[in-house]
Amino acid sequence: MVSIAETFLIGGAAACTAVTVSNPFEVAKVRLQLQGELAKEVVDKVYKNVGDVLVKTWKHEGVGGIQRGLFPAYVYQIFVNGSRLGFYEPIRHVINHAIGFTSADQIAATSIAAGALSGVIGAMAGNPFFLIKARMQAYNPVLPVGTQHYYKNSGDALKSVWQAERWMGLIRGMDAAVIRTAMGSAVQIPSYNWAKRTIVENGWGKADSTWTFLTSSAISGASVCIVMQPTDTVLTRMYNQPTRTLPNGKMVGVLYSNPIDCLWKTLKTEGLLGWYKGTTAHFLRIAPHTIVTLTANDLYLGWYKRASGKADGGVAKGS
Repeated sequence: MVSIAETFLIGGAAACTAVTVSNPFEVAKVRLQLQGELAKEVVDKVYKNVGDVLVKTWKHEGVGGIQRGLFPAYVYQIFVNGSRLGFYEPIRHVINHAIGFTSADQIAATSIAAGALSGVIGAMAGNPFFLIKARMQAYNPVLPVGTQHYYKNSGDALKSVWQAERWMGLIRGMDAAVIRTAMGSAVQIPSYNWAKRTIVENGWGKADSTWTFLTSSAISGASVCIVMQPTDTVLTRMYNQPTRTLPNGKMVGVLYSNPIDCLWKTLKTEGLLGWYKGTTAHFLRIAPHTIVTLTANDLYLGWYKRASGKADGGVAKGS
């Protein structure tokens, strides 16, 4: 049986493989989400669409711009997807046993709860890295949108945040991150397991085939994008907003006081579509990211089991 630590590391490795592919679309998404922030009408748009973001970023910033924030993205993915993939099954088993079911029983409610809880664990642990990733990706020395935070590198970013705000800076936006990640995690693995089980049970593909992995992952990615988009926009804006110091020395956000405030202000000034800015870029990021993460996780897990002689078992079996 593969241990929690082993599945955590395998899940993290799978997520790092995926983020290398998906990061350019994450950069585009962040910039589109910040364009026209709290403006009723954007007359002169810097970026027309996701393709325009990628072309202009490549033209003015090169590969460094396209892959901006990649290192903190790696660290964050190890925390979040390592937790999702490493803790999902153990948490699901505990919940199943607590309410009288066996570990093998696939219960929708316990699957969703396990997905949400495992994602929250990762989001809390990885929050400082998601924070600096979002700020680094928003920064553009030529075509800026939103508040600009310049950092030399990831180390400088963490140092700057720590010097300015201490622990409060490192956990800034964690409430929004927990909501976002819980919503995404609640559907990511349950939808993947459901799709994989459906394909296998109907004879459309074998449990260990790459086609089954890819199809199940694509369905999971679409599900996550639909559920998570509004809270993803909120998270980007909460992380990137400017701050000010109150008379008591506490640093607070200038634009938003909490995720609900951000949702409301965005709706009031930009309309419902404000919540869905960058949706195309988000799907183009999350679809390949989910496909590569879950497919790589199944492949890496299988390779590891064969290499180590471990018994069959592990994460996201679903069949």
